Amino acid sequence: MSGNLLHETVLKEEAVTALNITTDGLIIDVTFGRGGHSTIILKQLGSEGRLIAIDRDPEAIDDALELQKKDSRFEVVHATFSQLEEVAVSKSVNGRVAGVLFDLGVSSPQLDSAGRGFSFMKEGPLDMRMNPMDGHSASQWINSASEKEISNVLFNFGEERFSRRIAKCIVREREVEPILTTKQLSDIVKHANPSWEKGKHPATRSFQAIRIFINQEFNEIEEGLSQALSVLKVGGRLVVISFHSLEDRIVKKFMSAQAKGDKFPKDLPVTMDMLNPRLNLIGKPIKASAHEVERNYRARSAVMRVAEKTA
Repeated sequence: MSGNLLHETVLKEEAVTALNITTDGLIIDVTFGRGGHSTIILKQLGSEGRLIAIDRDPEAIDDALELQKKDSRFEVVHATFSQLEEVAVSKSVNGRVAGVLFDLGVSSPQLDSAGRGFSFMKEGPLDMRMNPMDGHSASQWINSASEKEISNVLFNFGEERFSRRIAKCIVREREVEPILTTKQLSDIVKHANPSWEKGKHPATRSFQAIRIFINQEFNEIEEGLSQALSVLKVGGRLVVISFHSLEDRIVKKFMSAQAKGDKFPKDLPVTMDMLNPRLNLIGKPIKASAHEVERNYRARSAVMRVAEKTA
């Protein structure tokens, strides 16, 4: 698979270990990416095991189809997180899955390919869609959205302190000429940002925010996590790797809520089992080792959380 030459999978061994795979297990890798996790999962499965992979990126699907030709235990579906349950039902595995893995990171081929429009470091069309055939591109949105909407996206999805200032500059510059390339947008943000964070490109937060918004990533994560509960069997593992605080906050909140169970008034005499908790949190959050971060800088912000379905 060509993409593997460019992509270093983060927390690869740790994630597969956390899935607690048996040789006859049924696993869903919800983010195939370039197959780093899937390849190791297949090595853990025996002849009776089965792995279903999902991805919304057509380029990732192309790589996955090559693997599918070589291994009858493996099957790939072009879908989003929010279609997880639909996929499970279509494959007659809903409620029978032993492990579900979410790797929420953007793959290196996506970031490094100028043509995809994710990178503020490379000149390319301002696209940013995980699936270039679906929805509006970043350029279409940035040239039509109101100043307030742009500001809100930058603040809510990128935690950008200077969101209003940057939004104002974007609207002013697009009146001169349409913003069509990553370099155009990067330069606008760079000049609008009055305080650069040490070791971080001034356009980092803005590009992250726009990418998340264009792909509706947070909605997809919330839907996918919720549907994972239906897909998993009792005792099945949910493993999620996130790469920034906003993603991890969604995952932590979801797992904590499902581990606590139903909400009752504090003064009611109810026991823990009466709260119907659906998940049991497994261990503490895991981060990449210093050795892995040294080898792969993109692993520095990775956080993995693990839970087991109880009911």
